[in-house]
Amino acid sequence: MIAIFRRDLSLAFSSGGGATTGVIFFLAVVATIPFGVGPDLNLLSRIGPAILWIGALLATLLTLDRLFQADREDGTLDLLVAGPTPLPLVVLSKCLAHWVAGGLPLVIAAPVLGLFLALSPTAIGAVMATLLVGTPAITLIGAVGAAVAVALPRGGLLVSVLVLPLAIPVLIFGVLATYGAVNDPDPFLPPFLILCALTLFFSAIGPIAAAAALRASGD
Repeated sequence: MIAIFRRDLSLAFSSGGGATTGVIFFLAVVATIPFGVGPDLNLLSRIGPAILWIGALLATLLTLDRLFQADREDGTLDLLVAGPTPLPLVVLSKCLAHWVAGGLPLVIAAPVLGLFLALSPTAIGAVMATLLVGTPAITLIGAVGAAVAVALPRGGLLVSVLVLPLAIPVLIFGVLATYGAVNDPDPFLPPFLILCALTLFFSAIGPIAAAAALRASGD
């Protein structure tokens, strides 16, 4: 699992690996919102957490189609399926490498982009905390969609169609928790704990479902 993680991480940061694609897309989406909405700082601060979460979701979806596609093209996926390491653990390692290369930079970039949206320090901290625990769930959900579409020559759009409905609850509770941190009547902890529970749930179910889909595509 460590070798698979290090290999995928190295490929993600190598030339053409696509690790920076999601970050650049995230920056482009969030940075252009103030130009479209206008200079109303109160409006930007109200919708800022939702914008950051939507941008992170779309940026993650953008890179999910390459999670297994490159391994299938060069034959590595067949070796991983037939190898001694259980396939769900292989999927979990690849998801972790994908999140470290693509999801963690989104969390790190969130405070800078929060300044573009006139967010308070409390809101920026809440966005970072919710993205940190919520974006892994999107990657784990996306692994199932990527495994289903791995046999298709152009499965990128299909991955987004399959993953987006399942990722909506993660988006909802991530935004609710962020708003709860800055608005006194709204609670922060309950939606944040539900967000953590979603990540734990998909970390157990996602690799198993993705492994089954990979075996089915190989057959």
